[in-house]
Amino acid sequence: MTEFNFELTETEKDRYSRQMRFNAIGTSGQTHLKNARILLCGCGALGTVLANTLVRAGVGFIRLVDRDFVEVSNLQRQVLFDEDDAMQGVPKSVAGAKKLGQINSLVSVEPVVAHIDRGNILELAKDVHLILDGTDNFEIRYLINDAAIKLGIPWVYGGCIGSHGQFMTILPGDTPCLRCVFEAAPGPGEAGTCDTAGVLGMTINIIASYQATEALKILSGNSDAISRDLVYLDCWENTFRKIKIAKLKGKVDCPCCTHNRFEWLEGEQGAQTTSLCGRNAVQIAHAKPIRLDFEFLSKNLFHLGNVSFTRFLLRFSAEGCDFTVFPDGRAIIKGTDEPDRAMALYARYIGH
Repeated sequence: MTEFNFELTETEKDRYSRQMRFNAIGTSGQTHLKNARILLCGCGALGTVLANTLVRAGVGFIRLVDRDFVEVSNLQRQVLFDEDDAMQGVPKSVAGAKKLGQINSLVSVEPVVAHIDRGNILELAKDVHLILDGTDNFEIRYLINDAAIKLGIPWVYGGCIGSHGQFMTILPGDTPCLRCVFEAAPGPGEAGTCDTAGVLGMTINIIASYQATEALKILSGNSDAISRDLVYLDCWENTFRKIKIAKLKGKVDCPCCTHNRFEWLEGEQGAQTTSLCGRNAVQIAHAKPIRLDFEFLSKNLFHLGNVSFTRFLLRFSAEGCDFTVFPDGRAIIKGTDEPDRAMALYARYIGH
């Protein structure tokens, strides 16, 4: 990866002066932040808070990747969006990048409208110093973990449900990885979701702030201050707990960081259909992305009477479900949580 050595301008020294007066950051740390590159996976609840915080802090480059579009139900907790974004159905990474550019024009934000999968994550991560988890999906987290260990890039996990959340920092070769701590993803019905438990915006803000702080420690050169624990909190019950996980390193027979078996990257784990948190919806993604001709497809669907499209997405409704289709063939089918039905509807109306 190409390394940069940009010095702070006088404008940047003034802009970040209060942060630089914090001894652990200073001029040196702020310069490191300016030269840092981050991959942020997800621009939803956690992702928008992370992006907002780190752009304001002066991180030089953020690649913002999200598969989804803005809806009204997002506005309760996703801090970069407004009602106009929801009305227009703008892709989250595009809407987020626009707002971030208005917040701090001195940083570079690269929006990517894509589903993160084993076919693209190594390319997305190859030129960054840090990966941040802004997802709501354990499959993608295990994929991030595989990529981070394979490439030797630190990453920060975060998750929230209801009023509680947790985070931990993974430093390849130094700390336990995600699979050391959580050997497998929760099975169906084993964990709450946004549908069953809801989520408080305050929980999101707290966990994302801890994640962002870990990012600043890593990127500013303050490795001694990095958390080595799995931290759990409940903002409703006012509880906070640190779980000592450092001892797991080398003590568990981890397929990923011990044996370098990247089962999620290699397709041995994971699925092509994903039920989306809080949405009564299923996402369908192709192992190898295709390119759809929205103009041609909209003509074929004209009889439905409710077809609209932009260069970012195509929308229509059929059989009690709402379809949002993306140029790479990915689709979100809202109105069912049954993958088999979603696949059948996709084949019927999209034809692939």
